[in-house]
Amino acid sequence: MTTQESGSPLLDKVHRIIADRACAVLSLDVFDTVLWRRVPRPPDAFGLLGARLRAAGLCPAWVTDATFRRLRIAAEDAARGGRDTLGTEVSLSDIWRAMPGGIFGSAPLEQLVGEEVALERELTVVDLDIAEVVQAARKQDVTIVLVSDTYFTEDQLSHLLDRPELGALQDARVFRSLRHGTAKASGLWEIVLRDLGLSPEQIVHVGDHPVADDEVPAELGVRTVHYRRLDDEYRDVLRREREPLTYSGDHAPDLHERHGDFGLTSLRAKAVHSGVPYSTTALDVAWRYGAGVLGPVLTGFAEWAAQRAHESGTRVLWCTMREGELLSRLINEAARARGLDVEARPVWLSRFVTSLAGLDAHDTDAVHAFLRTGYRLTVRQALEVLELQPGDVPGLAAELDTVIDNGDIADRVSSALTETPHLCNRLAVTVTAARERLIKALRDAGALDGPGLTLVDLGWGGTIQLQLARALDIARIDIAPAGLYLATDRRAERVYLAGLRAEGYLAQAGHPAHVAATVTRSPEIVEQCVNALCGSLIGFTEEAAPILGDTADTPSQNAERRTVQDGVLAFQRLWNRYVTAAEGAPEGPWPSLAAPGPARDRLARILVAALESPTPDEAAVFGNWVHEDNYGSAMVTTLLPGDLKPAVPYLSPGDLGDLHMRDSFWPGLIAASDTGLGAMARAITAGAIDAEAFDPAGEPYDSRLRYRTSDDRWHEPLRRRVRINHNGLSFARFRFEHHDTIDISIAIPGRPAIVRVDWIEAEVIAGGRRRTEPLRWDKPEDFVGLHYADCRYLGGNLMEFDTPYAAVWLPLARRAGVPVVSSAQVTVAFAMLPQTMTGMAPRMPVDRRAERSARAARLTERLRQEYRTAGVKGVAAGAGRVARRKLGDGS
Repeated sequence: MTTQESGSPLLDKVHRIIADRACAVLSLDVFDTVLWRRVPRPPDAFGLLGARLRAAGLCPAWVTDATFRRLRIAAEDAARGGRDTLGTEVSLSDIWRAMPGGIFGSAPLEQLVGEEVALERELTVVDLDIAEVVQAARKQDVTIVLVSDTYFTEDQLSHLLDRPELGALQDARVFRSLRHGTAKASGLWEIVLRDLGLSPEQIVHVGDHPVADDEVPAELGVRTVHYRRLDDEYRDVLRREREPLTYSGDHAPDLHERHGDFGLTSLRAKAVHSGVPYSTTALDVAWRYGAGVLGPVLTGFAEWAAQRAHESGTRVLWCTMREGELLSRLINEAARARGLDVEARPVWLSRFVTSLAGLDAHDTDAVHAFLRTGYRLTVRQALEVLELQPGDVPGLAAELDTVIDNGDIADRVSSALTETPHLCNRLAVTVTAARERLIKALRDAGALDGPGLTLVDLGWGGTIQLQLARALDIARIDIAPAGLYLATDRRAERVYLAGLRAEGYLAQAGHPAHVAATVTRSPEIVEQCVNALCGSLIGFTEEAAPILGDTADTPSQNAERRTVQDGVLAFQRLWNRYVTAAEGAPEGPWPSLAAPGPARDRLARILVAALESPTPDEAAVFGNWVHEDNYGSAMVTTLLPGDLKPAVPYLSPGDLGDLHMRDSFWPGLIAASDTGLGAMARAITAGAIDAEAFDPAGEPYDSRLRYRTSDDRWHEPLRRRVRINHNGLSFARFRFEHHDTIDISIAIPGRPAIVRVDWIEAEVIAGGRRRTEPLRWDKPEDFVGLHYADCRYLGGNLMEFDTPYAAVWLPLARRAGVPVVSSAQVTVAFAMLPQTMTGMAPRMPVDRRAERSARAARLTERLRQEYRTAGVKGVAAGAGRVARRKLGDGS
């Protein structure tokens, strides 16, 4: 799909026909073609009419917007159904006569009808693309006619069409269903052809209705252009946002009294269709996501940022890279369209660079926190990040390839870096140099020229703003950075405690809670879509040129990202066309998306719904996108993690919420990848079912994992809620870190139950190194050698648990072939049959011979592993543990 600077590709062939004078008549539908309404669907205007009548004292307070809408729809149905042989075409006056007069007091019929016409005038907008077609037709002396199914009289319709953009329609002939007593789909087209006296092929008709404007006239030989507004894919998007597509019951969308839905529903549809089709589904999905989802959200954000800058007297906004390239362009276009003296410029900043520049090299705790911010850095990588050589820190020479995956190793590294004045000074030199290069880059860009510095970023925790403030304070530069963000969560409290100004558009400091939680839980897709096609900033040269990290983006991901951004820009161009066209209009300026209220709430719902319920097509495209850690680590992950794909059939919607950020950047994407899981997640989001419906027997139970360290001490259990999903399957995932873990025990069902364990998988870091292949238990021979506490191995992959704390033990370190494990992620996929909590249920029969054989096999296998790992001493230690267990100390 390639974007058009203006106009619609659907109308390109109409322009060509007119330019070639290849038609005698241009025929146009009126509503949703020449004019469109700033409401999701035409009946939504009735709710706004009810509010207007109440405000004018013409309607009692007990008639709510939703009630009035239902009343108005029912009155129209009654008016059409009561005409017998006169047909179904009625006037607006006929409809109001069918309304219950007692409700509206003594108000004359003409006043009530006039109120509805006045509201229609305010809500209807000229389609600028159609207006261009009309002007082209008039220049070529092509006759223009209007063919409309409408209950408006000739005078009422003329009033609605009396717009400066439609001056060329003044002499157009109008065929109204009301006048001729028949609709387009049932006879009006035959009247049009007869009265025009032309062959059908001489007429080109443009309209939105698939039957009345396309199918019926085409069957008569009229050349038609289906100027569609909604297609199935866009309808799915509206449904996930819970925008009503039908209007039964009392559900009403949130609408502004004057501006409806601000034209967002119609303009999003126009933007989605404002290009020519792509050759691949993936690029088409990317375009739709940009034009229909992120486009309106980022357009609103840009308007708000420009407006807030204007109100605070800020002349220049600084948009942090990598997002800054697109955000600055959007803000500049918004400021230009609104006539605001504001300029946005990209500036190179990153979380890593500002954190290093603001680091206190003498504070061990600060260095510790800096090291833990990176994801699974090795000691060698950490030293490289801090511009140190291994020889500078001889105390770490034996641990250079050790992964910093737990607090103990982070303590050792941070202590080694700060334990001597010499190393503190070396670290201080690195930090000072990084800070000076950062400040030089800001000076060269002009960001430090004024008394203030306002950053624009997507947001979340305000880390860059906070760390930059620290760096500037250390450098004695009296500038307190401010921040304008799409959304911030509770982590932004640190920014406020530092006395810094930070504002959020859709959410601020974690409020509204649901918006903030959803956007900041799954930020990766928004960041990836907005980022420039380059690696993140990892430093500056001495000349203050940016040094960028490697990027793992594939050519297809880059093409899709560019296409998303093209869609975003296409929506803003369309929006700004209407902003500009409305300047000086009698109806007033085009509504702004900057102010709090319905517009901002509507945009928040668009983004939240997209993150909570991506479509299967979006999952298929974005699930393959990769993410680089870019904090000194070489870690690269996909948005749909490969290790979770086998677990999807075991997941319930609640399990998605339990996943750690590192398990999945976008839980909704996992749900969308599975039809059943996605349906369950949508049902819970819509309130159709309770999340507790997936708890077994309606009761909450937890799987519990405990780990034993080399001092033979068992640590407090980690807990995960046990659920049974639509497939009858269950899932639990645990993540823990301790530098000398030996064994783990898992109380899988957390209650008496018979359990089928399909597989247990453990990704471990042992000896400071991450195993390339996870440990896995999925065969009978894997389970037969395990230790069972208050539970029994039944053969195959079946186990019976007698109590809530009954557990199976996994020799993690021994299975990994190492003395200890420093951290692990353990996943269990299982099915369970709950048993009575009283313990009175009959137990599964046990084959005693098989039990003795299994016990012998377990003992033999354990001895072999202990001997392989630690020789004779290992065997002796194992025997001691067995003895202590029998005496009751080891449980």
